[in-house]
Amino acid sequence: MHAHGQDSAAPSIRDDGLSMDRRSFLRALAATSAGLLFGAPSFVEAGSRSGSLQGQVLDLVNRLRSQGQISGDERTSWCVYDFTAGDTLVSINVDAPRQAASMIKPFVAQAYFFQAEQSPRRVRYTDDVRGIMERMIRKSSNKATNQLIDLVSRNHEQRGPKDVEAVLKSNAPTIFQQTRIVEKIPAGGKTYRNQASANDYNRFLFALWNDRLPYSQELRSIMALPNHDRISQGVTAIPDYVRVYDKTGSTSQLCGDMGIIEAMDRRGRRYPYTFVGIIERPRSAKNYGNWITKRSDAIRAVSNLVYLDMKDRYRLV
Repeated sequence: MHAHGQDSAAPSIRDDGLSMDRRSFLRALAATSAGLLFGAPSFVEAGSRSGSLQGQVLDLVNRLRSQGQISGDERTSWCVYDFTAGDTLVSINVDAPRQAASMIKPFVAQAYFFQAEQSPRRVRYTDDVRGIMERMIRKSSNKATNQLIDLVSRNHEQRGPKDVEAVLKSNAPTIFQQTRIVEKIPAGGKTYRNQASANDYNRFLFALWNDRLPYSQELRSIMALPNHDRISQGVTAIPDYVRVYDKTGSTSQLCGDMGIIEAMDRRGRRYPYTFVGIIERPRSAKNYGNWITKRSDAIRAVSNLVYLDMKDRYRLV
């Protein structure tokens, strides 16, 4: 599954994907004695040949670059995993740490849920905490995010954001491999230091969908609340009734979305898949509104392509 390098011109796809999987597998075995192992799948490298979905995504991203929708100095990551086939369809720059922005927020909720499962008498999941999580994820409230970071930290070692990362990695080290949580969300939402990779999001979404994390159903229900996503809203091919579990991320240097699309065929059978799209620039955009709109549309264009491919595979509605 592992791919890296720029996606412009001649994409650099790693040719050691299987060896990386073996190393990941060995790390996973070692983690069983130290923490919980949630059985992330052994993702294989997606094909980059012409005609494959990965090849089509690379071609589309290059066209978007030529049209100015993505700049030459901007780096991107893309990941698609098909739950039905158990197959990685797109794997581009998936291990590169990127700014997390607000996409880190479901991770903060998951850290609290780890604590609630382990110490239910001391860490309670109340209606008030649920309200904080809803505001944090559905409304992308930075204030609510910092409140929940404080709660997690209070229940750990009182080191602030570092405690969120510590809780995640002590409980699921094989999922949050490139995750770095070092700051709360400053005034104005200018958070650039927290990081995660597309692979981290993908592994998290896989575990979340398969109920391999505490309170998985609850967190899915919060992530499914209507919001301004970039995976389905404004995407021509995706019907309005398709359910999406997601979280966006936006700064003047980062535009992204990560989530699960629950597609269906005419018989009502479900065909879920993950979608992670991240566009990161080295410096802040001068015209934030124009920049974020174009990059959001670029992510929607890739999501549209992916859904059309899934529609052909499974005769979706």
